[in-house]
Amino acid sequence: MTVRVRIAPSPTGNLHIGTARTAVFNWLFARHHGGKFILRIEDTDLERSRPEYTDNILEGLRWLGLNWDEGPFFQSQRLDLYKGEVQKLLERGLAYRCYTTSEELETLREAQKARGEAPRYDNRHRNLTPEQRAAFEAEGRSSVIRFKIEDEREIVWNDLVRGKMSWRGSDLGGDMVIARASDEGSGQPLYNFVVVVDDIDMQITHVIRGEDHIANTAKQILLYEAMGAKIPEFSHTPLILNMEGRKLSKRDGVTSISDFQKMGFTAEGLVNYMTLLGWSPPDSTQEIFTLESAAKEFGFERVNKAGAKFDWDKLDWLNSQYIHKTPVDKLTDLLIPYWQAAGYKFDGGRERPWLEQLVTLISQSLTRLVDGVAQSQLFFTDTVEFSDEGSTQLKQEGSAAVLEAIVTALENQPQLSEAAAQDIIKQVVKEQKVKKGLVMRSLRAALTGDVHGPDLIQSWLLLNQIGLDKSRLSKAITAVN
Repeated sequence: MTVRVRIAPSPTGNLHIGTARTAVFNWLFARHHGGKFILRIEDTDLERSRPEYTDNILEGLRWLGLNWDEGPFFQSQRLDLYKGEVQKLLERGLAYRCYTTSEELETLREAQKARGEAPRYDNRHRNLTPEQRAAFEAEGRSSVIRFKIEDEREIVWNDLVRGKMSWRGSDLGGDMVIARASDEGSGQPLYNFVVVVDDIDMQITHVIRGEDHIANTAKQILLYEAMGAKIPEFSHTPLILNMEGRKLSKRDGVTSISDFQKMGFTAEGLVNYMTLLGWSPPDSTQEIFTLESAAKEFGFERVNKAGAKFDWDKLDWLNSQYIHKTPVDKLTDLLIPYWQAAGYKFDGGRERPWLEQLVTLISQSLTRLVDGVAQSQLFFTDTVEFSDEGSTQLKQEGSAAVLEAIVTALENQPQLSEAAAQDIIKQVVKEQKVKKGLVMRSLRAALTGDVHGPDLIQSWLLLNQIGLDKSRLSKAITAVN
């Protein structure tokens, strides 16, 4: 048997972290077994589906490296298939037309609520005579199509994550609507029905999705049976929770994969973290995984039943590991869009070799790519503002004389090198008869506006290449005097 799995997002919003994690687990399972990973876009909700959301989903999956083998298939292009299957169920007496109005359904729900009962349809139109159907249609009533669910039926399956699962038909809310009213005779097919039709048609062997679909699974198994199809294996993965144990939501600052990208997470770091959201590798000490290495180890016997708590600190740590190991040329490519978004200008000597030197300087201090904006700001502005500590340092006794000596020494160094920079510092220390610390702190404050920051010599070299070191030294001397 060839393993065939699918990810089936709905384009009613951007690709969310929960859907993406489900895609990761599907991809890993398919690759582990040498199977196929299929992409299906469930866009039958014509009112809420948007092409820009479809684009976001496709771009997000590609960015994460979750390449698919077949698709994307669009449900909106398969309506004739669904309507044909609805008609077959009607002809076999497994489904029927229901003419209950929304007002009648509301009255039913209110009565059940008053009695303390769970809301459910009472199947009142299951056995209408042709005359009764004709009378309802003469009144102008439209119909939905319901699939018959017997209350006494027990639905059992062996979930690959949760073990034996059992539902009674009486817990499924009565006969299930599989197509809503429309101008066409067979109606507009709905989610639980079209999912089954698609999975049968696409020969899906394993359905891997979140635990919030468990109730749907019981209904869908009945549909598989009614259509005479082989029932796939089911795996219901844990939900992603916030640190308080509630389902992750936008209130937790988490929305779409594209938002994570804007926040400065790398695709490798994010997908590595999602791999560990609910799955434990055989070696519990291993935390760094590429998709390919995780696929070799992946199996549902190590997927947890309990919800997976989203830990920002862990994600940041993983992300930093990938940033720190990224080659300078590639990391420069990743940082350029963030610099551009911040309005930084690439002129005045700020060309590719200079940018790569800047990246080398700041790379090991980055946690997220967006951190590169703040950490490189002083290299993209003509002047700097002095912090309180920087101003205090410049007012230290001897600081102005040190800076003046450095400016004088630079007159003989049109192009500064690392060795020349070190020689200037030694020369000033000797001439001014001061400690090296005073020279270094004063130079840093003059060049960067602060007493803390990246490597001083490398920062000086970068500023020298774009002609900003002398002007900043002069401004600092003026500020002191």
